Amino acid sequence: MRKPIIAGNWKMNNTVAEAVVLTQEISNIYEKDYSDFVDVIICPPAVDLKSVKGVLEFDRQKIAVGAQNCYHEPKGAFTGEISVKMISDAGCDYCIVGHSERRDIFGETNAMINDKVHALVEYEGKKMTPILCCGESLAVREAGDYIEFVTKQIEAALAGVDIFDSSKLVVAYEPIWAIGTGRTATPEQAEEVCAAIRECLAKILGQTMAEEIRILYGGSMNEGNVKDLLAQPNIDGGLIGGASLKADSFVYLVKVAAECSK
Repeated sequence: MRKPIIAGNWKMNNTVAEAVVLTQEISNIYEKDYSDFVDVIICPPAVDLKSVKGVLEFDRQKIAVGAQNCYHEPKGAFTGEISVKMISDAGCDYCIVGHSERRDIFGETNAMINDKVHALVEYEGKKMTPILCCGESLAVREAGDYIEFVTKQIEAALAGVDIFDSSKLVVAYEPIWAIGTGRTATPEQAEEVCAAIRECLAKILGQTMAEEIRILYGGSMNEGNVKDLLAQPNIDGGLIGGASLKADSFVYLVKVAAECSK
């Protein structure tokens, strides 16, 4: 059985002081044995990474920290960007890549995302795991081409990447039409695409590897739908947006995932 993941994507929210407060609130109500059954990741803005990591280390919480983005070059004249080495040094073990907001607002292409996946997987320091996002717009969903669209995103992002360890990759399916809209894919809709993603991974990496890689749902998972989503055979957790900004909501999702994993 795959160990579930609950990852909180704070997006562009929380100053350093606010990040410390929220992390401390999470830590205060987080039961340490949750980590035996679920992997938990907090992905704050880059300026908050070190502070969030500091709180978790001081409290000895087995909660990982992830970045929301990175650049594929190791260093250089790339104003405003942040390298894999930089986020690693700040305490990150994970990095979100290919989020729909990066694709839609900032124009990131499949080729750019592929470069980032290469940089993370091939980083020579400590292990850095990409949380590779994929998903379709409402127009693609309604046209009926969503399976082909999503699997092509996966194929393009993993082109030429040598994944030799299933812990080196996490995939997050995020139907764009269900992000921040209050609208959620039904468990059956989410499962259909996550199953197709696993089939795609099997073609690229082999069946054994594909069965081990964890696939998250990233479209408005919340307290009301978490149990039904996690009950699906190919959904191994969630990439949480709005619900990750409230300590009690986020820890409740962790608690449910831990209970489902026992």
